[in-house]
Amino acid sequence: MTELLERAIARLKTLPTKEQDAIATLIMEELEEDQQWDESFARSPDLLAKLAAEAMAEHRAGKTQDLDPETL
Repeated sequence: MTELLERAIARLKTLPTKEQDAIATLIMEELEEDQQWDESFARSPDLLAKLAAEAMAEHRAGKTQDLDPETL
């Protein structure tokens, strides 16, 4: 466990039980979402490669435009 995570957990231990549970729920949901993304990517490397190739082809054909930092 990293030092930063240890410090965060130490601070969490000082919170009331309800707040600890709420934060624990958020962390568990985030970890589950990360796992689902990892599994999705692992199952679809060919699809991701195809989508990336299509995006690059559109870019090379001049069908894309730069993001405007003013609108982000």
